[in-house]
Amino acid sequence: MSGLTLTLKSPPAQRLNFAQITPEKLKGLSEREIAAISVGVIREPVLLGDVFNIVMGDVDNIRIAGSSDRVDHVGWGMSAGAITVEGPTGAYSGCNLSGGSLTIKGDAGPWAGSGQSGGKIEITGHAGDSAGGALPGAASGMRGGVLIVRGKVGARAGDRMRRGLLMIEAKAGDYLGASMIAGTIVAMQGAGVYPGYLMNRGTIILDGGAGELPPGFMDCGPQELVVMRLMAKAIAPLNKQLAGRFAAPVRRYAGDMAAFGGGEIVAFEALR
Repeated sequence: MSGLTLTLKSPPAQRLNFAQITPEKLKGLSEREIAAISVGVIREPVLLGDVFNIVMGDVDNIRIAGSSDRVDHVGWGMSAGAITVEGPTGAYSGCNLSGGSLTIKGDAGPWAGSGQSGGKIEITGHAGDSAGGALPGAASGMRGGVLIVRGKVGARAGDRMRRGLLMIEAKAGDYLGASMIAGTIVAMQGAGVYPGYLMNRGTIILDGGAGELPPGFMDCGPQELVVMRLMAKAIAPLNKQLAGRFAAPVRRYAGDMAAFGGGEIVAFEALR
């Protein structure tokens, strides 16, 4: 049985909240009940069936065709199943995702993967600010799982990240991994200024340099780290080219000494 397919009729006149459109929340609902789900965010009511054509199928595998950057909260809190979006999404994609997979074949707005604790999110385009970072008022950002961005990310990706893997295949913005608590961030084409600013623990792996390193990082010199070979095995299923790069010599910077100082930036070239 093929999956449930939602096809956008025309560009939405307002932002849409897709927090209720997840496999677990649609399970057991009829086509009429799914079409009647409210997705509007202002006074004028908007139902899912008003803006999307619905073709019923297995709700454990949802396909959103012709999406819009006005569609927010895609995959919010999902714990199982799969959602594939053919097009861009707005803010909060995959927030609080604990299981299953979310694939966005396009760009994603800010706070993609915020609060993620499991599962896998893949964004084939670019992501906005705070990808894998903390929502306003939240104690931490990503808490587990895998978040892959094939393009660039904005500022503060991995902000207050506690656990998990954030992999960025193009350049990361400023303050990558700021106030990081734990976890691993890989930026394959470098980062902007102050990566790891006030990080406590965790690892940031940089290939391509950084705009400016925070002053609280200590240069530990060139090293051959066994952990890099172990990480290469874990990374290989996600990106074989990157896994091969992990065999190269690295330079380690410990910090941020302005905070707890138990973190590290591992770079393939000198950052100072």
